[in-house]
Parts: sequence; structure tokens; C-alpha cells
Amino acid sequence: MSAAAGNGRGDSARTTPLRVDAQRNLEHVLRAAREVFGELGYGAPMEDVARRARVGVGTVYRRFPSKDVLVRRIAEEETSRLTDQARAALGQEDEPWSALSRFLRTSVASGAGRLLPPQVLRVGVAEDGTDGAGEARVPQQRVQPGSGGLRLVPEQSTVSAVDDAGAAALLEVVGQLVERARAAGELRPDVSVSDVLLVIATAAPSLPDAEQQAAASERLLDILLEGLRSRPAG
Repeated sequence: MSAAAGNGRGDSARTTPLRVDAQRNLEHVLRAAREVFGELGYGAPMEDVARRARVGVGTVYRRFPSKDVLVRRIAEEETSRLTDQARAALGQEDEPWSALSRFLRTSVASGAGRLLPPQVLRVGVAEDGTDGAGEARVPQQRVQPGSGGLRLVPEQSTVSAVDDAGAAALLEVVGQLVERARAAGELRPDVSVSDVLLVIATAAPSLPDAEQQAAASERLLDILLEGLRSRPAG
């Protein structure tokens, strides 16, 4: 009985580190995936993710049976993070321009723009002014007369399966930031939600040196913010 008890304790002791190792491997894979996809795009192979995580590619596939599953996980996490950042700016800044610029600075600094799924970035204009069947309308987005209706363009890529509700939530809250700044006369009237998201994507270049990357992002964002801001006529 004592031997059996001893064996039971031994089995338990052996399985606990395995669970800890599995969790650690998952964290390494997710961190590596963010880095690799952020640097090379979502087309980067799983082997690159495994190499960066310092695990075998089989370990990656055990947690994520296909690349689509891993890409979806990363894209949804980054979309959710941006949504949280936009909500924080909306709730904590009274001045519309301060709220919008805070959101842009926070999101660019986090590097999330490099991981946004294409169907969030590709907000287009329908030539006939309609949304298109089954396509998500960009919430709270006012358009200029004659410009047509803005719509979320479907993306037939590996990240096209990103949760529509998550993408819609991001577009909704960024739309509110845009509307407030425009209504206050602080944002150019032709600036759209898609423009703001493209600023996030383009103002976060991937450079090998961290200090150089931060400086380049800050400088580029300063220039882009000047371009977004409304200026008195004359």
C-alpha cells in the first residue's frame, strides 16, 4: 500500500512539471508569433515561429493544429488590445483631440498596428453608396456628401476568420473617437476610421534596433498627427 501511495505521489510529481512546461511553451510560442508576424507579416511560416520560440515545430502544431488557428489567436488578441486602448482613451480624456491622439500614441507604441488583420484595415468606399450584403457597416462613421458609404471590405486571406464581433467592436469605438474629434473641429472632415487605423499600421515600423524603432515611430506619428489635425481656413 505504501509502495502504491509512493508511486501515486511520484506520478503526480512527474505530471505537474509537464503542465508547467506546456504553459511556458505556449507563452513562448505566442510571444514568438507576435514578433515574427509583426516583423514579416502573417505570411511567415510556422517554422520561423518555432525557431524564434526555441521549440520544435511539432510543439507549435500540438497547440495550434494549423497556421490559421495561430494567426486567428494573435489577430484577435491584438484587435482586442486596440479596442481596450481606444475605450480607455475615450473614457479618460475629456478633450476629443487628446483622446484621439492618446489612442494613437498608445497603440503605435504597443506595436499592435503591425498585427491588425487585413479585414479591419481594409475599410473601403462602396461606389454605389451601399454596404453590400452581409458586410459589416463601419459604425458611427459620417461620410462627406457624394463620397459613398463606407463598408468593411471582406478579406479572403488566412486572417479572414477573425471574429467579426471583435472587429466591429474596434471599428465602433474608433468611430466614436473620430466623430468626437471631427465634431469639435479638431480633425480634418475628410479623415475616416480607416485613415486612423492605417496611421496605427504605418507608424509602427519594424526596425532591428529597439531605440531606433521607438524614435522612428514617435517621429512618424508626430508628422501623421499634424496631417490629421484640422487647421483654420486662411
